[in-house]
Amino acid sequence: MATQVHPPRGMRDFLPVEKRRRERVLRVIRDAYEDHGFEEIETPVVEDADRLHAGLGGDNEKLAFAIMRRGLSAEDLRGAGAPLELADLGLRFDLTVPLARFIATNRAALPPVFRAIQIAPVWRAERPQRGRFRQFMQCDIDIAGEPGIVAELELLAATADALTRLGIPDAFVRVNDRRILAAALEHAGVPEELRDAALITVDKLDKIARDGVVAELAERGIDGERLMATLEEIRDGRVPEGLDAAVLDDVRSLLDASVGIRLEFDPTLVRGMGYYTGPIFEIAHPDLPFSIGGGGRYDGMIGRFLGQDMPAVGISLGFERLVDLVELPAGGAREAIALLVDKQTPPAEALAIKRDLVAAGHTVRMQRRTKNVTGLLEQLAASGATQFAFVRPGDAAATLEVKPIG
Repeated sequence: MATQVHPPRGMRDFLPVEKRRRERVLRVIRDAYEDHGFEEIETPVVEDADRLHAGLGGDNEKLAFAIMRRGLSAEDLRGAGAPLELADLGLRFDLTVPLARFIATNRAALPPVFRAIQIAPVWRAERPQRGRFRQFMQCDIDIAGEPGIVAELELLAATADALTRLGIPDAFVRVNDRRILAAALEHAGVPEELRDAALITVDKLDKIARDGVVAELAERGIDGERLMATLEEIRDGRVPEGLDAAVLDDVRSLLDASVGIRLEFDPTLVRGMGYYTGPIFEIAHPDLPFSIGGGGRYDGMIGRFLGQDMPAVGISLGFERLVDLVELPAGGAREAIALLVDKQTPPAEALAIKRDLVAAGHTVRMQRRTKNVTGLLEQLAASGATQFAFVRPGDAAATLEVKPIG
């Protein structure tokens, strides 16, 4: 009895029909981004381990897959101390850290303001469960070199266009600013050493509600009622002491702009990445309990690699969640013709017919004709074929009778 063979936990295979669907969705996203002036780059799937663990990736650093140093012996492994003594490379866990390294490496060849597209897989050592994978696709756009909110507006407009083309018009974007959160923590008297923990709790608001957040903050020794009241005052337009009014002006400028998608101010929005320094975004959908994308401004990251300050902001679409929402219209791909070849037909004749049809612009696949033609056609239709023709000895491409399947 054959044993079942599965991909590694948290990894997936994609059948041809699934792969075609994913590529169509990616093509729509890529086309929208390119139409807005972004340019696609490619970076290695592997980065130096010390770069991946430089404190820029937040909790995701803990999920990085390490690549063992070559040539280590069993004795080396037993005697090693810190993990970086065992691994000098790792798989990228997002596309932002590689982008920062890319810009630092290639700065002389890039324009002063660079608009980047990155659409590629990333890897995280997640605990496999429903909806969480160890390998998944990210769709990022970033603008480096522009300090003003025009960069945020460009990103939001390109994202809105991509979602519209995908047929997801009900999506909206929650907007906040990390400087607002910092001012709220200061105003609410949260000690410096507890501020990161406080934000982690506030980030659970949609899961445990306001009372749950206040209770958990109290367990951490924080006046949760005061902090939540401060955030609610900001939502209502009141500026607490310590918050630069210009920050709220920036947020209002974003909210007032027409970018093709609804924007909502949410002062409780946190976003988990500690490298965010300004406006932050989360893309939501009214029918979903989770976000379908997000991002923000991270002005300090590239400078860590470049040696000089460079402003940057980016947004990522959560492709694996997004792809299940998309219902692309029929069409968009060339019709595929299935050639059902009789046993008596010389292979060279069948191949000549296929080559002629391909040269004429058709997608063609050859299949040996079986007794159960109906079942065969059903299989071919499921794999994307839309037409078929029987191929007999002496046939030519010009004389084939091509019929629709179904």
